Amino acid sequence: MNVGKNIRRWALCAPGIGTESHPKNFLLPSHLSISASSGSLFRFSLFPRCLILPTVETEPLRIVSATERDVPLVLEFIKDLATYEKHLDKVEASAARLRETLFGPNPSASVVIAYEGDRALGFAVYFFTYSTFIALPGLYLEDLFVKPEARGKGVGRALLQYLARVAKHQGCARIEWAVLHWNGPAIGFYRSLGAVPMDEWAVYRLQGAALDQLAGTSDKARG
Repeated sequence: MNVGKNIRRWALCAPGIGTESHPKNFLLPSHLSISASSGSLFRFSLFPRCLILPTVETEPLRIVSATERDVPLVLEFIKDLATYEKHLDKVEASAARLRETLFGPNPSASVVIAYEGDRALGFAVYFFTYSTFIALPGLYLEDLFVKPEARGKGVGRALLQYLARVAKHQGCARIEWAVLHWNGPAIGFYRSLGAVPMDEWAVYRLQGAALDQLAGTSDKARG
């Protein structure tokens, strides 16, 4: 997501962090996953790193952690999202850079993909942050995108529900993300989940030449 001046910061807070049902430092074993069926509680499943949720369609929706072989698909989703947000010209991501930063020795973020059968319908990119005011981690949602033909089927909600479970298991107090001010459908959807805009905050960004100069790595700074 290209966060610029036309964005609003949103948060979804989770009370009750650190209870017995949601321990603060709980990590899912890589060979297990979380799954759910209609009207039941989430439970461990043997499906590798995926979340099973009911959908409008007959086939179940699967939320699966992306792997290195998914890099072309992830890049496709990024470009589709950028096109929707009218920022395709700002995409600098490449398959090689995604492979290094998402699936290298020190991944900077995690990616999950929503599938219906073998069809990839949407994705989410997230990473963890930290709040000093409450001394607890948080989950930041960088990207959320659902293909136009798959919208209205609960895919976006399923992805966010998956991330809410990840956040709770990691002891996070909240999920935060940014949304463009003109994206009315998304804003309405987020409000329906209980998310609230953080209107008192403004997002600032330091990049390019300004970042180089402050870091002392530009020719002008060295001169």
